[in-house]
Amino acid sequence: MGRMILVLFLAGCSGAAPPPPTDLDDACKIRAERPEWFDAMARVERKWQVPIPVQLAIIHQESRFRGDARTPLSFKLGVIPMGRYSSAYGYAQVIDSTWKWYQRDTGNPGARRDNFADAVDFMGWYMDQSKQKLGIPKTNARKQYLAYHDGHSGYRRGTHRHKGWLLRISRQVERRAHMYEKQLSQCKAGKGAA
Repeated sequence: MGRMILVLFLAGCSGAAPPPPTDLDDACKIRAERPEWFDAMARVERKWQVPIPVQLAIIHQESRFRGDARTPLSFKLGVIPMGRYSSAYGYAQVIDSTWKWYQRDTGNPGARRDNFADAVDFMGWYMDQSKQKLGIPKTNARKQYLAYHDGHSGYRRGTHRHKGWLLRISRQVERRAHMYEKQLSQCKAGKGAA
């Protein structure tokens, strides 16, 4: 326990995001390793009414819980680096323009995409926008993910309907949210990791 606190302290001092949890398929173990993340997600659940399992499933899909996640580099002729596919960055893989919109709209100009609490607050805010603009329930991980990935205007136009790979991923996100929900109910009842 003392070693974990020291590692987290040193990571905090260096400004680097902590490494991902050791078992991304077990919400109880994630909670045990990163209780501060669950505190942040609980605040988001209270503030934006986005369930913790939905937050977890989308972060898993977007970054595998890596605070420094970026999109891959693109290459010309297979060898000349041409930059990244997009400006998406951080736990929630948010592009620059959408992050600036969030910072302006919430009055939080110091928010950082590689800060877990800021990233999940962004997700809560964005899914609240999806509910207001598109009528998507915040409990619907599949549809929320589609709007998250393709943006509100893309979702409204139905761009996701022509992307079989994205529809498949959105179903995986939905299944993962259900899995995390079941796990969390068991560990809250004392049957899983604490």
